[in-house]
Amino acid sequence: MSETPQNESPDSPDTADSPDFDAMTRDIAEVPAVEVIVTVAVNLMSAAAVKLGLTEEGDKYKDLDEARKLVHALAGLLDAGATEVSSFHAAPLRDGLKSLQLAFREASLIPDEPGQGPGEKYTGPVYG
Repeated sequence: MSETPQNESPDSPDTADSPDFDAMTRDIAEVPAVEVIVTVAVNLMSAAAVKLGLTEEGDKYKDLDEARKLVHALAGLLDAGATEVSSFHAAPLRDGLKSLQLAFREASLIPDEPGQGPGEKYTGPVYG
């Protein structure tokens, strides 16, 4: 006899192989907003570092166009979220952003004018 309940087909979204969206919603609801903001910022930083070629693989994944987008998004998030997270969280994130902006400037064959680099719309010009 099958272990699938009579009213439920094997392709039903409630089978053991499908995600439990109620549990995921509860998990998300329990996470403070500051933690979500910081986690997203760290993910953007990590992705930007990879696209800048700053990992052990170096140039294997380097893509400055993609890095520009990620650094710009990170700067926007930090600009918008700075007042929502404490300086305890914001200061190291800003330092990381500046490091990525400088790395972008160094990696570019034709560097952007000061104030025109990724995220500098939000942070102001970044000088090495």
